[in-house]
Amino acid sequence: MKGRLNKSILNQLVSNVITKKYIYGAVFYVSSGDNSIDLIGASGNIKEDSQYYIASINKIFVSAIILKLYTEKKLDLQDKISKYLAEELVRGLHVYKGQEFSNDLTLSHLMSHTSGLPCYLMDKQANGKIAMNELEAGNDQSWPIHKVIQEVKRMETHFSPGTAGRAKYCDTNYQILGLIIENITGEPVNIVLKNMFRDLKLNNTYVCEDVNCENFIPIRYKSETRHVPLFLTSTQNDIISTVKDQMTFLKAFFSGYFFPKERLKELKKWNNIFFPFKYGVGIQKFYMPRFLSPFHPVPDMVGHCGSTGTAAFYVPDVDIYITGTINQQARPNIVFQTMIKIINNLS
Repeated sequence: MKGRLNKSILNQLVSNVITKKYIYGAVFYVSSGDNSIDLIGASGNIKEDSQYYIASINKIFVSAIILKLYTEKKLDLQDKISKYLAEELVRGLHVYKGQEFSNDLTLSHLMSHTSGLPCYLMDKQANGKIAMNELEAGNDQSWPIHKVIQEVKRMETHFSPGTAGRAKYCDTNYQILGLIIENITGEPVNIVLKNMFRDLKLNNTYVCEDVNCENFIPIRYKSETRHVPLFLTSTQNDIISTVKDQMTFLKAFFSGYFFPKERLKELKKWNNIFFPFKYGVGIQKFYMPRFLSPFHPVPDMVGHCGSTGTAAFYVPDVDIYITGTINQQARPNIVFQTMIKIINNLS
């Protein structure tokens, strides 16, 4: 595709990002399906090849593994999680209004955030604390899967699994999927992810495992940096990457590397999570109603974002892929404002 977006314009758009409050660096990679557009722009303390924390974009990586296992007929998305997890682990996991639903939970419920499970990070724990608030305050803490399960069993669920029209974005779902991946493959999810990185030649991408690692841009929360190595290394699925490696993965995902391209539409069973996002089966959609942008309609973007201002999205209407970060947990909306400006400059 041809457009007026060029290196100079992209550089200007990205340079403008760091004039905004609390934004100290930004990088964006824009590439068309036919590679006629293939541009990277960086500014501030982030370079074109800088490694950064991708935050919740790791969910689409975990989804990719599950979808590949599905394609290889090693699981079915409608399988009950109890098929892959110990009975004592599943028991008491989901109790809603006094009724046990733990054995009704499926892989699809977890992937689509329709499980109704509480989020160990964002919801109130039994002690009244919220883990994300603790982390944002700089109180670093480990959250290995056994601790997640233990805490979730003490928290309040939101709705019964698969309730029509209900979805609740929940990190718990993807931590449990990691454990299921381990039980199916016989390898911890961090090893399965490493194998994926190797196969796709994502040479600058790795799972956080070393508490002393400082190879990546420090996470920002307003004017402060957040150093949370205990948390990042405890999940087994938190990832450091670059815009180039994210682009390689994103194109692989939407080209059918993990799940047949002609079947990707099966993942687009959208439920509202929080505006302006919907969630399908393992993928997220950013959408902007026409009345909110009447003069420049914003096309739907499909992929995933992260709470630190990270993004990895495909825009089907214009056949464009965008990866990037503004590395700011307090203002993640800026990454979408920038992507919209990039798209507006395509023609």
